[in-house]
Amino acid sequence: MSNPFLTVYNTPFEVPPFHLIKNEHYMPALNQAIDEAREEIENIASSAAPATFENTIEALEKSGALMERVTSVLFNLNSAETNDELQGVAREASPLLSEFDNEVKQNTRLWERIKAVYENRAQLSLNGEQLMLLDKTYKGFVRSGADLDGAKKERYKEISIELSRLSLQFGENLLAETNDFLYLVESKEDLAGLPKDVISRAAGTAKQKGHEGKWAFTLQAPSYMPVMEYADNRSLRERLYKAYMCKALKGNERDNQEIVLQLSRLRAEKAELLGYETYAEYVLEERMAEAPARVEDFLTDLMTRALPKAKEEVEELRAFMKELGAEHELQRWDWAYYSEKLRKKKYDLDDELTKPYFKLENVISGVFQTAERLFDISFRRNEGIPIYHPDVQAYEVLDSKGEVTAIFFADFFPRDGKRGGAWMTSYRDQKKEGGQKVIPHVSIVCNFTPSSEDVPSLLKFDEVTTLFHEFGHALHGMLADTRYASLSGTHVYWDFVELPSQILENWCYEKECLDLFAKHFENGELIPAEYVKRLKKSATYHEAYATVRQLSFAALDMSWHNIPFEKAGSLADVMAVEQEAFASTDLFPPVPNTNMSVQFGHIFAGGYAAGYYSYKWAEVLDADAFSVFLEKGVFDKATALSFKENILSKGGTEHPMTLYKKFRGKAPAPDALLKRAGLS
Repeated sequence: MSNPFLTVYNTPFEVPPFHLIKNEHYMPALNQAIDEAREEIENIASSAAPATFENTIEALEKSGALMERVTSVLFNLNSAETNDELQGVAREASPLLSEFDNEVKQNTRLWERIKAVYENRAQLSLNGEQLMLLDKTYKGFVRSGADLDGAKKERYKEISIELSRLSLQFGENLLAETNDFLYLVESKEDLAGLPKDVISRAAGTAKQKGHEGKWAFTLQAPSYMPVMEYADNRSLRERLYKAYMCKALKGNERDNQEIVLQLSRLRAEKAELLGYETYAEYVLEERMAEAPARVEDFLTDLMTRALPKAKEEVEELRAFMKELGAEHELQRWDWAYYSEKLRKKKYDLDDELTKPYFKLENVISGVFQTAERLFDISFRRNEGIPIYHPDVQAYEVLDSKGEVTAIFFADFFPRDGKRGGAWMTSYRDQKKEGGQKVIPHVSIVCNFTPSSEDVPSLLKFDEVTTLFHEFGHALHGMLADTRYASLSGTHVYWDFVELPSQILENWCYEKECLDLFAKHFENGELIPAEYVKRLKKSATYHEAYATVRQLSFAALDMSWHNIPFEKAGSLADVMAVEQEAFASTDLFPPVPNTNMSVQFGHIFAGGYAAGYYSYKWAEVLDADAFSVFLEKGVFDKATALSFKENILSKGGTEHPMTLYKKFRGKAPAPDALLKRAGLS
């Protein structure tokens, strides 16, 4: 069998040959990759030469190239274009990879060589990037149990493998629960309030599923969210809300409650094995926040500012409901609906007013033009680059000299094989080999509103900001200019990684930027200046409520992870943990048989465990950083060049606070965020 992973990629820019890769290729290639990497590690560990930075640290950095080639495709497609068979491959591969990682991290001879280089670092004349790689390598081994004794090492291995398995299972359960839900509406009267394009797509979905003449709704965001915001039919909103919030909570084989408990226990045990009080303490040692107490103080400070105003916002909405003649209590499935109506009343603004100006193709062009103006790069569609699904678009990214500096993939629409949400990822990180730049292959994956039979894909404004957000992450990867892949692009502290993404959202509110792309899809007219003013004025609308909601999720994250092993082991009720975490901030009556934890993929299937606070943390950074652009001009070249040189290109080559100060000239302050959010 010809295995595309095991030959040189005969593709443009050596991107993965997605059109040739089949599910049966992964495991043979991965097994060979592990064998090759094992031999590379053995050569490093058994070398008779004294340990040096080059023959130990750099050699380790370069090892496992084939493994990276296989796993980058496997796990990216398992998120973006999966099926039952591929999920089975991922389940088979994950424990093998965990076992191999443990084998490497607990290789005594290799560890002794790494320690020798680290302890002699002052005499090695290493530059800053080399020192960061050495420090990251050394700490990575310590934090992976290299110094544990025999019995603890074995237990650490078992925990690592089980954590990998459980995280995969959590995500699979959630995806299956999302895909399996379909709600049919038989009477058009029950669709009152919904926009025409939403109704058209619901009819198309029903037809596709074999229910022509009806309207079908799913739990995918483009189907679910419009119902919550616009459907006059309250029972429809309630039905979908409860279905959404009881995913993986049905007591069946896809129930995630026991997985949540096990993940929390195993993470706490892992931390205790390594000498940490809690898993949060273990995680935050390698974050800007540094310690759980600092995160708790940060969350408490913001909550103190936001909660009173959030309560006022809820009371205002209750009063507005009474004005409209609503007699029922304000429930969670009412919030988005009445909030949207009040926003229209206060600002004469809603998504239906602005959507015609945000045709997807125009927004893509707009984000490209924004990057070109700021960072002197351009984008060229290349249909000869292999893609993994017909919806995916591939682009060459050109620098100011016209040379290709990255490859960019964009995947915008929901489908059964794709998990929910939006994210940026990489198929190959930027690095340098023999002084030559190896260009990165970067991708963003979203779940935007698709086109219907008679209307093109028109984005809501929050979908526009989502595209800019993920593209900001992509810029971090595409503009990377480092020597080592493990320090490149988004390989930075997790509470710093959101700065490039969140700062780019700010341009969506600037008329100078919107005029590049916000044109009516029917007549080409630019978005009126008055609409932009309303968007800006409405930017703080219910911001306190949104802040409390996000902070409550961060508090829930800490509830699961900032606990010692002994307490984690005694947890037996997911619902009780969540209720306690939300008790002081809950603004609505509880809804029985619903739960956030069992679908909190960020912390149980992603990398945000003990790190969900980082979204708010990075908002402090992005508001402070964008204040410089507001002062100098949103397309000021000198400011953009400084941001590119000191933030986007540097990756993890220096401590993030050092990089930030190089750009800003001082440490970040929360003033700009509080002002922007209307909380100062």
